[in-house]
Amino acid sequence: MTDVQSDLLRVIAGIGAVLVTASVIGGLLQWRLSPDGRNAAIENLNDRIRAWWVMAFAISVALLGGRGGVILLFAISSFAALREFMTLTNSTRADHRSLVAAFFVVLPLQFWLVWIDWYGLYSIFIPVYVFLFLPIVSALSGVTRNFLIRVAEMQWALMICVFCVSHVPALMDLKIPGYEGRNALLIAYLVIVVQLSDVLQYVWGKLIGRRKIAPELSPSKTVEGFVGGCLSATLIGAALWWMTPFTPLEAGAMSLLITLMGFLGGLVMSAIKRDRGVKDWGHTIAGHGGFIDRLDSVIFAAPLFFHATRFFWAVP
Repeated sequence: MTDVQSDLLRVIAGIGAVLVTASVIGGLLQWRLSPDGRNAAIENLNDRIRAWWVMAFAISVALLGGRGGVILLFAISSFAALREFMTLTNSTRADHRSLVAAFFVVLPLQFWLVWIDWYGLYSIFIPVYVFLFLPIVSALSGVTRNFLIRVAEMQWALMICVFCVSHVPALMDLKIPGYEGRNALLIAYLVIVVQLSDVLQYVWGKLIGRRKIAPELSPSKTVEGFVGGCLSATLIGAALWWMTPFTPLEAGAMSLLITLMGFLGGLVMSAIKRDRGVKDWGHTIAGHGGFIDRLDSVIFAAPLFFHATRFFWAVP
């Protein structure tokens, strides 16, 4: 077994230990406070823990499967997220060809470009070429009603659900001196820190949260939860520096960057849901809503994490 595989297994074992602890706590809370299943908060907590087991298993298998497994997992997640997003848009039958192109041409092509590591194209394919040519496909339908809204929604969906998500598997191809073959740990690091930040913001908010930070967007988020969660996740990220090419101080700075972006991304996605009048993006994951509800923080953090790492630590 290589050192990389050993480190990856240590990370997976650590995640498993956390989930086992959470499962025990959830089981005890249910036994004491919700034996008949009527305590909604406890039942929701246990639903979330069970969903985390499934998600942790999926990403662990993908990471152990190497580059191909990671790209496949996030391509599938991207497809599911794009489907959720498009169900809340104003698209009509007139957008049929554009939708087919988005799902079955743009999305697979973006991940294929990541697969062949063509950075010069996958970094501009969607925000330049797709943004220019996809409206042409919609315009050729001849339907002008809500044209600008329909086109903008589809472009934003592709930006969020495909372009941003594709930066997670793209981390596998960064050439970082002294870090060869360990890039899967970068993905694990990104996901762990961002998701822990979400959980810790929730915990701190429940413990000491008083002042709402954005009541119109996300009533449950508080200033105290935001500060406590981000700082806690930043300290954990600094402690996990051994997974990365960063020093402990650099790991702390990168953790702060991605936790802040994750929080702000969550607010943006909450604003979209409020505008559409829905609580969750979907109901695919029990206790968690849809794929976007789980990916929203990672979606906004991934491009910045990728480009900051590429700029400061990788070689062309």
